Amino acid sequence: MTTTKQFGPKGWTPEKLGSLAGKTYVITGANAGAGFEATRVFLSKGAKVVMMNRNADKSTAAIATLKQEFSSDADVTFVRMDLAVLASVREAAAEVLEKVTHIDAIICNAAIAQVANQEITVDGFESQLGVNHFGHFLLCGLLFDRVEESRGRIVVVGSNAYKMGLKKIQFEDLNFDEKYTAWNSYAQSKLAQMMFAYELQRRVQAAGKNVQVQVCHPGASRTNLLNDTASVFNKIVWSIASRIIAQSAEKGSWPEVMCATEETLEIEKLYGPTRRAETVGPVDECPLDKCVLDQDMAAKLWTLSEQKTSLSWSP
Repeated sequence: MTTTKQFGPKGWTPEKLGSLAGKTYVITGANAGAGFEATRVFLSKGAKVVMMNRNADKSTAAIATLKQEFSSDADVTFVRMDLAVLASVREAAAEVLEKVTHIDAIICNAAIAQVANQEITVDGFESQLGVNHFGHFLLCGLLFDRVEESRGRIVVVGSNAYKMGLKKIQFEDLNFDEKYTAWNSYAQSKLAQMMFAYELQRRVQAAGKNVQVQVCHPGASRTNLLNDTASVFNKIVWSIASRIIAQSAEKGSWPEVMCATEETLEIEKLYGPTRRAETVGPVDECPLDKCVLDQDMAAKLWTLSEQKTSLSWSP
């Protein structure tokens, strides 16, 4: 699929941003990596950021670092949420609705990857599918009305892994009980996330709702994504390879910042780094594999997601 480049040879950068004063961004997984760097960009432009993270100590430390950089008045707060536990997602969403009067964008940034051995969440999901997709599906559904009130956005941070696995949702064996592999299960989780986003785009458009949904990927970025989950071998391989092929976490955050703020984006697009097989380079539109736009599969996934999260959601 051909793509057109709209941001010039240097691609989109935060230099294109004006003031974001009065804006509020909710970011999952924001105490490190791309989520932390996105928070820095938003705060530097005067926005408010609500971090939704699992680890309270790391969140407190991250907030202290940000306040030291931007001043004690920097408007950054933390709501504890474990995406692997649906009850935690519900509690966190309720706290956000109580404390946050408007949401200009939810950025679904948190993820786990390359889980070496099959792990099942308390709700019965393969861990990557549970965290990356089902947890975010529930969160977005619970906060959707608040986002619409603000004419805001939902940004899903995907991965090019979506087109490198089985290229389908394995409905007959979602948890890979028959043959678990770290790669195929991760690829399925990212495909599910992105399919959800494009299906949400279609449903929002059909309902005439005032919410924009965008999908991006960070490319190959030097973050701690694999630290807690990958096999020792994969950690070693990545620690070596990342020094050669990867870009900084800061640049890895630019696609999600762009998708939360840029006014000229279109639907059914994927934005991210555009060079070296979309691993690094200028941020712009990337090719999109047709598997992620399968509407029948997406509709089936939506129904399944409603069932699995006990959420009836009609945007």
